[in-house]
Amino acid sequence: MEFKPIWEKYDKKQLKDLETLCEGYRNFISDCKTERECVDEIVNLAELAGYQELGKLIGGRRKLKAGDKVYSVWMNKSVCMFQIGKKGFSEGMNILGAHIDSPRMDIKSNPLYESDGFALLDTHYYGGIKKYQWVTLPLAIHGVVVKKDGTTVELNIGEDADDPVFFVSDLLIHLAQEQMEKKAAKVIEGEALDLIVGSEPIRVTKEKDEKGKKKKDAKETAKDAIKKGVLDILKKQYDLEEEDFLSAELEVVPAGRAREAGFDRSMILGYGQDDRVCAYTSLKAMIDSPVTDRTVCCILVDKEEIGSVGATGMQSKFFENAVAEAMNLTGEYSELALRRCLAASCMLSSDVSAAVDPGYESCFEKKNASFLGGGMVFNKFTGSRGKSGSNDANAEYIAHIRSVFDKEDIRYQFAELGRVDLGGGGTIAYILALYGMNVIDSGVAVLNMHAPWEATSKADIYETYLGYKAFVKGVSL
Repeated sequence: MEFKPIWEKYDKKQLKDLETLCEGYRNFISDCKTERECVDEIVNLAELAGYQELGKLIGGRRKLKAGDKVYSVWMNKSVCMFQIGKKGFSEGMNILGAHIDSPRMDIKSNPLYESDGFALLDTHYYGGIKKYQWVTLPLAIHGVVVKKDGTTVELNIGEDADDPVFFVSDLLIHLAQEQMEKKAAKVIEGEALDLIVGSEPIRVTKEKDEKGKKKKDAKETAKDAIKKGVLDILKKQYDLEEEDFLSAELEVVPAGRAREAGFDRSMILGYGQDDRVCAYTSLKAMIDSPVTDRTVCCILVDKEEIGSVGATGMQSKFFENAVAEAMNLTGEYSELALRRCLAASCMLSSDVSAAVDPGYESCFEKKNASFLGGGMVFNKFTGSRGKSGSNDANAEYIAHIRSVFDKEDIRYQFAELGRVDLGGGGTIAYILALYGMNVIDSGVAVLNMHAPWEATSKADIYETYLGYKAFVKGVSL
């Protein structure tokens, strides 16, 4: 399919709506850089739109009916939302699913040490990254520390103008001859991604002089004084001990807010757009959609970047359990009814696709590639080489979606993730397809994917939002 920019299709009102949506999105990805932060904001927006917590209705007398809106949160890292449709669950649901985790660095359980005049935190990178992209950047620390008494301390350091930031150092070019001869994967090793967090030693009072007499004003440098200085700050400002790192979830992310990019301000540059750009547009489409025939579901999950594993990943039973609870509150639940509901459902696995990069055109087969500003992207399959690990959507489902989208004048493009045999990737699509439902990958084209700063087109974000609204309203295969 020929690439056709979509900006010319918008009138003044649509352009205003586009800017409003993208301003909200910029704020979302600026304020929500961890899964927990995303879930908190998603719940806030859902409750403003009239959604109630599913758990509070369980065991009560109230039953769910058409038009009711509920949500369920799991471990503060995944959330599932339902808008009950006019027809029963047995007719299936229209599901929007995306992930809210993004590549980053996680602070290790025993991280703090001192070396060569610095205090540093050991990290372990999360998801697929080019490690050399994460050095010499201003970085922030977000997350929670849970103390033994159950107290939770929230940290968000590096985002406010008065906050300090942190960084990973790199070798100066003058001494980098040997480093520059290494392959890109080895230029920066994983164990070298240690965060510099301090350099000033703490000074302690020297109580006695050489003759054993008290000396009130003298100071001396203690052993590991820089590390102890950092610990002193953590204690005074957050009441944290070194051992509290053992029960912490602290993520190292790029510091700073998402920005408009280009002289024409047509793009957004920011951290975590894979896959929060699809999460936000899915959420907004869900909130802004009227009551439809089929129940609409939006599932926003953790751990996709490391294989959708764990209790908060898509491979867990959280989604299935939430559907069962919602069905039970409509009086429809049975194990067989649950299976029939899931098999009859249709899903857009909402994840980003790789936009053609003008500096690396040879990595793409342009007839089957997505372009920034080309509209919403469909990936019939993902996986790698021979389609390994992919969900391969069937022709009947794609034809039905094409019919719905063309009727609503939604601009879309079909793409593969790069040239055959070069690479590939995965999403949550294949996991939901295990229920027998129709699933296809769709979302927004991204430039610089998995880099600390990723780029998207405002037009693609808006068109994807419109596409998700068309999907939840019109798809009923």
